[in-house]
Amino acid sequence: MADSDDEQLRKEVDEVLHGTKRNQGPQVFEQNGRSDIKHVMGVISGKGGVGKSFVTGILAVELARRGARVGILDADITGPSIPRMLGLSGVHATGEDEMLVPVTTKGAIKVMSANLVLESETDPVLWRGPVVANAIEQFYSETIWGDIDYLLVDMPPGTSDVALTVFQSLPIEGVVIVSSPQDLVQMVVGKAVNMANMMRVPILGLVENMAYLTCPHCGEKIEPYGPSRLAETAESFGISPLGQLPIDPALAAACDEGTIEDVLPEGLLPDAVQTIIQVSELMDAALGRG
Repeated sequence: MADSDDEQLRKEVDEVLHGTKRNQGPQVFEQNGRSDIKHVMGVISGKGGVGKSFVTGILAVELARRGARVGILDADITGPSIPRMLGLSGVHATGEDEMLVPVTTKGAIKVMSANLVLESETDPVLWRGPVVANAIEQFYSETIWGDIDYLLVDMPPGTSDVALTVFQSLPIEGVVIVSSPQDLVQMVVGKAVNMANMMRVPILGLVENMAYLTCPHCGEKIEPYGPSRLAETAESFGISPLGQLPIDPALAAACDEGTIEDVLPEGLLPDAVQTIIQVSELMDAALGRG
């Protein structure tokens, strides 16, 4: 019996060291029979703190305002901010037939996030990579999404194994990259661009957040992080500039209060929204969908 156990252990070690198990390829998450998700788009950043979730929220609200059926899969498992932003603080997802049911905002956006399944939104998510990957699979494959035109995936920041799981396992049709106008932005954006290229996921373009602020007294445009790097950075990587967002204390307060669906100005990031729609239409045409 001991020899048999030793042989099994050697076999398992050999599989890990020589990668024989890895040849099976990444797991692809499948939709369930109670979900019809037409398009999946990601929002990514090379690092945290640039407003990726804020951009995800804006895109979701703007698409919903145009009559689209929108969902957000909050894949930023350890730092989920989407529920609070959309007025779902303290709300919990429910279950039905051993599946999750996303929470719907007042603007009809369906949301699934780790904060919707934790007892308290301040509970830390002390999960290792494989557990986080399982959570993302549950949020996609074991959630009753219903009919969704656009599922926006708020990706975890950086280029970690969780981001890799999302790219490999979800049918991402394109990604919007979010950056800020700081000195290291080209290096940080480069990481996101290279990751998307390595995963063969189309890059829809670049959004620059915190680009400027407007003086409330004189109306002067102030650039606290220096001149915009949007056009320069987009050109250097051969991607499209999709717009800028200002530093706006009123919008920051709305995110904290969960009221962005009410106070978000009409027409933010029109180029980004239109690009998502156009890419989706091209995909529909290629697949023969009406």
